[in-house]
Amino acid sequence: MAGNETATANAEAPLDEALLSHDIAAASGDVDLPHPDPADRLLVATARVLGLTLVTSDERLIKSKQIKTLKNRPAA
Repeated sequence: MAGNETATANAEAPLDEALLSHDIAAASGDVDLPHPDPADRLLVATARVLGLTLVTSDERLIKSKQIKTLKNRPAA
C-alpha cells in the first residue's frame, strides 16, 4: 500500500498494536487448545487479557469458543 492509501485505510478502520506483555505471556500457559501452536496460544491470551474480539479465519480458533471471535472469510 502506498503512503496515502495506508493513511486512508487507517482513518477508516484505525488499528492499535497489541504488544506482548508479561501478563499475556503468563496467560498463554492457561490457554487450552486442541493443537500445540504457540502462536495461537498467544493470540487467545492477548484477546483474553485485553478483552478483545479476535478476527480470524482459523476454524480451530473459532471452534474453540475460548474467546470472542469474528469470522474473517473472503466473499465467495
